[in-house]
Amino acid sequence: MNIVSIAEPIVEISNLCYSNDGIDILHDINLTVNKGDFIAIIGPNGGGKTTLLKLILGLLKPTRGTITIKENTRTRSGASAIGYVPQHVNHNLSFPATALDVVLMGTHKPGRRFRFGNTAAEKEDARETLAKLGIADCADRKIIALSGGQRQRVLIARALVSHPKLLVLDEPTASIDTKGQTEFYELLVELNKEQTILMVSHDLLVVSKYVKSIACLNRRMHYHQSFGSSGEVLDAFYSCSVEEICPVGVISKGIPDSSGGRA
Repeated sequence: MNIVSIAEPIVEISNLCYSNDGIDILHDINLTVNKGDFIAIIGPNGGGKTTLLKLILGLLKPTRGTITIKENTRTRSGASAIGYVPQHVNHNLSFPATALDVVLMGTHKPGRRFRFGNTAAEKEDARETLAKLGIADCADRKIIALSGGQRQRVLIARALVSHPKLLVLDEPTASIDTKGQTEFYELLVELNKEQTILMVSHDLLVVSKYVKSIACLNRRMHYHQSFGSSGEVLDAFYSCSVEEICPVGVISKGIPDSSGGRA
């Protein structure tokens, strides 16, 4: 007897539109992020990728449509259990913070604003999270002494230490060299065995080797459970106008994507 797995939604986006100063930035976006997904959102600059993440995080409000964060993804304190690693973080490298100090920032919870220090259990959890990311030996080193790849892992550890159901990353390899990027994506594949991941990237050819599905976003969204990874697909996508059928679907499947943006 075949066992059919039941999808467990974490985030559901329905008919989402977002405008700013009369400019239509996102139009009719539909996407469901299920437990265990590893989704890459790709698209050209200005296509709305970071805006979509900010809407999911609640930093922006939709002009129309809905974003539903399922109740089973919330912590006991009521905070949404989404770990976020932003695209650009302004590091003050002169500040004498260690990697462990940065990770412990992720243990902050609502209602603890004026509490100083962390518990022994929190410190142990932070060290275990660093070890999970392969940088246990960096715990007591200053941030200024770490490489770009190591700093990025520290930021992911900060996002993971609160044990979120969903990890959201915005262009996580922007400050990492080519060799480091390969190691980084392999790390994400390992994390995905236990962690649901939603990631923004600009490099279809690279991420297609690692992710489970791709959402092409250029004001409108086309979602692909299966996709091609050739240079032709990449060139076709970046030449796509916002009104056209997504050419990634055309090339990889041989037929137009008529899903209207839904899986």
